[in-house]
Amino acid sequence: MFPPIRKQFLQLLSPRVARFSPALRFAQYTKILQKKQKSSAEDPEPCSPSKTPLSPEQLDRIARNKRAALEKLALAQTPPGFGETWRESLSAEFGKGYFKQLTSFVSEERKRHTVYPPADQVFTWTQMCDIRDVKVVILGQDPYHGPNQAHGLCFSVKRPVPPPPSLENMYKELASDIEGFQHPGHGDLTGWAKQGVLLLNAVLTVRAHQANSHKDRGWETFTDAVVQWLSKNQEGLVFMLWGSYAQKKGAAINRKHHHILQAVHPSPLSAHRGFFGCRHFSKANELLQKSGKSPVDWKAL
Repeated sequence: MFPPIRKQFLQLLSPRVARFSPALRFAQYTKILQKKQKSSAEDPEPCSPSKTPLSPEQLDRIARNKRAALEKLALAQTPPGFGETWRESLSAEFGKGYFKQLTSFVSEERKRHTVYPPADQVFTWTQMCDIRDVKVVILGQDPYHGPNQAHGLCFSVKRPVPPPPSLENMYKELASDIEGFQHPGHGDLTGWAKQGVLLLNAVLTVRAHQANSHKDRGWETFTDAVVQWLSKNQEGLVFMLWGSYAQKKGAAINRKHHHILQAVHPSPLSAHRGFFGCRHFSKANELLQKSGKSPVDWKAL
């Protein structure tokens, strides 16, 4: 018996040969098979060329191009008015889903309502000093929701708006705590911010006349990231946490590397329960000096 002839080779045989005996068909099949094997041996599959290793210069150029592309993407995602050194440290947040949803929400709110502070002042706190020059952090909660008040620094208001009640209580404490401090006659705290006092609200925008209207929209996640970056990358900062909200937000601060000053909020509702007499401003300067940092001139307003 001859081995069975594969169907594909039967198709190669002429109709005349296909009618012959199995022996003749097997001989023709063998001849075709040998011819194909010889052809394969003479014409082998072309080998893929071996890859040449990239030179150090090529690798460096690829790395530089990648960095440039990432930098371009980060710039495109950066909100307007965001300070340069702060952008370099926090740009990873801008590409995250929560931040994209947040910016979309605020944009839609501005189309339908009055929103404070103005868009170009939301990130004033990043424009006052280099992120590496921050030495005191005061945490607030929500921007002021009245006209011409909020301008991107917590507790601070633009001139000539009179200081709100909480800030008035801060001035009262300063007058008893810092020798020579006098009420400045306005509520603009830019002078502190330029010295490295970060005045950061947990929520950075608000609808006019509606306190906490932009709460739980994503600002808290972003400002948590700011606080955590400072906690992880700086040393010897003084965090002033006034009231339960600020204290909760500051719970994750590394207390082995930073100083925490806690008291009730300076609001008229609570200031008499421990804010007055806390002496946080002079204590902050003492702690800064122990850490080798220059004290804040609280009078420079």
